Amino acid sequence: MKKTIFYWSPCLNKVGTVISTKNSAISIAKYKKNQFDVKLINACGEWDEYKNDLIKNGVDIIDFPIKYFKFLPKTGYFSSRFSYIIIFLLSFFPLLILLKKEKPDFIILHLITSLPLFLLLLFNFKTKFILRISGYPKLNMLRKKFWQKVSSKLYKITCPTEELLEQLNLIKIFPNEKTFFLQDAIINFDNFYPFKKINFKDYGIVNKKIILGVGRLTFQKNFSYLINEFSKFLKIKDQYVLVILGKGEEKNNLIKLIKKKNLSNSVYLLGNVKNVYDFMRSSDVFVLSSLWEELGFVIAEAALNNLFIISSDCPNGPKEFLNYGKNGIIYNTNKENSLLNALVNFSDLKNHKEKIINAKKNCSKYTKFNHHKSLIKIILNK
Repeated sequence: MKKTIFYWSPCLNKVGTVISTKNSAISIAKYKKNQFDVKLINACGEWDEYKNDLIKNGVDIIDFPIKYFKFLPKTGYFSSRFSYIIIFLLSFFPLLILLKKEKPDFIILHLITSLPLFLLLLFNFKTKFILRISGYPKLNMLRKKFWQKVSSKLYKITCPTEELLEQLNLIKIFPNEKTFFLQDAIINFDNFYPFKKINFKDYGIVNKKIILGVGRLTFQKNFSYLINEFSKFLKIKDQYVLVILGKGEEKNNLIKLIKKKNLSNSVYLLGNVKNVYDFMRSSDVFVLSSLWEELGFVIAEAALNNLFIISSDCPNGPKEFLNYGKNGIIYNTNKENSLLNALVNFSDLKNHKEKIINAKKNCSKYTKFNHHKSLIKIILNK
């Protein structure tokens, strides 16, 4: 008899957790379709954009009655927290009723809203709860007691990096025997298509080498630091320009910084683009300037597209992916001149191929196939 897995991950933005959830669900539906029925809970319409792709790949969608996702504020710390409170309140009874009625064998929770954890504390379920933790939990006395109580009722806990696993084991809140390292399913070969070289002349860029940054324009991505360090680098190596892809609430602040530094002809904010892989394959180096990341999904995509990588040493995953500098260059997060020195070191390297090849080889760990094998072992205690 087939077992049932539910997924719960109501994300407000197109963050790495969306890719992780989607690819994880598809991996089980694809490779274990004879053993598992996979269903993803669409709490407020947040998964509508991905419905067709999920259904095509064997994942059923469970829609809650009210679609209010488009009305929720999605940017800014307090606004997003307000949105998650709304999701918590409006999903409380629909989720409770669903779990009691359907009695799925497992539910995999990506820690976006804590609603399922509160339900787990308040009620008894036959369902086994599996929690994915992507970052070090903030702890005070109240939170510590909450985590201690909820972890005793959780079936399993997974985290996407070995560094985070070590941190969780050290704080001794989550039982070590329940906590597992599980690499995300990042690499999607379906996204590959015939390479079309970007003609940067269309953007007013002529005869320049390209430094590429990709991500939401938010505080976390730390693009202001990248721009400041690049402005110093430009005085040493004037053959480079900086291209940043993405949208976000920091856009106006970054535009002001670019004007202040007189970088209008050297830094280009191009917004969201459909062909990110083409930009990667047409650039010379990729820079991840984040203050923190789960793994940094974009770093794996850059490696897959044969792009040399420079990354901050932020927690939790980028330096692990780059094998602590063997597969790229790592600099000290937010330290003045640290990224400048990394850029200079890159520009002076005569041979980038070895690091590029090593980084690309590392991508094989993050496929749907490898993810599903590891997840099934965790679920079935193999």
